[in-house]
Amino acid sequence: MKFRFLLFFISILLFSCARSQAEQEYRLVGGPCEGCEAVLEYEEDLTAVDTLPEFKTAEKKLKITGTIFRPDGKTPASDVILYIHHTNARGVYPSKDGETGWAARHGYLRGWIKTGKDGRFTFYTQMPGAYPDGKNPAHIHPIVLEPDGRYYYLSGYFFEGDPLLTEHHMEDPPRGSDGVVKLQEQDGMTLIERNFVLGKGVPGYN
Repeated sequence: MKFRFLLFFISILLFSCARSQAEQEYRLVGGPCEGCEAVLEYEEDLTAVDTLPEFKTAEKKLKITGTIFRPDGKTPASDVILYIHHTNARGVYPSKDGETGWAARHGYLRGWIKTGKDGRFTFYTQMPGAYPDGKNPAHIHPIVLEPDGRYYYLSGYFFEGDPLLTEHHMEDPPRGSDGVVKLQEQDGMTLIERNFVLGKGVPGYN
């Protein structure tokens, strides 16, 4: 009888642990954010590098890289998930038939990474185009998920020198870091180097 009770207790304990991991409490911080839930649609076994669809065939290849730091701005942050999505060269979010979840809105040019101990991340993708309406500059949407379940959007990537870029498109203060980035050329592709500080400029973060 005691042995049966012990097995029952162990099984309940294991079930509870598995359930708590599966039902991690995700908390949106920093105010309303349409589409931030997309960061939660990641698959397991993420790495610090992701290659988005059509990178190999893109006319203008783009490498997005940087380091994510803890709130002190010095210590690399590990196990952080970063999600991005953006338009294609024509300025539209391309889709295929049958998308579900936020892919139906964000299209298939999207990806996720998970930082290692050094906090580094890299995406290989293509240069996005401005919306066809001619009113919004080209940009990239980043959303972050911290290990404790907090998730929020970061200031979008905008490109220095874009004639459509105005102060209206930029946040004050910027979230994570300044979103206006300088485009560089490296190894036959465009390079963006931008670091993030977790919680920086995010209302109600602490």
